[in-house]
Amino acid sequence: MLSSKRVFGYTRRLSTLKEYFMAVPKAKTSKSRRNMRRAHHALGKVKVAEDKTSGELKRSHHVSADGYYNGRQVTTAKVNR
Repeated sequence: MLSSKRVFGYTRRLSTLKEYFMAVPKAKTSKSRRNMRRAHHALGKVKVAEDKTSGELKRSHHVSADGYYNGRQVTTAKVNR
């Protein structure tokens, strides 16, 4: 059974006390530990493929500048990139 505790003039169960308090770190996070945690946050390389119709380089799974996707025309508008 959970015990009770008096908080802000009210008697509350310990299970509901978590909503009143924020998590506070016990110690400062060092620069080394912070940077090691962020080691996986780097941006990856952009995947580039050759367009089947025009032969120019384009991003994978994107419409090319002349409106083609997967070998067929999907839009008539020219895209300036």
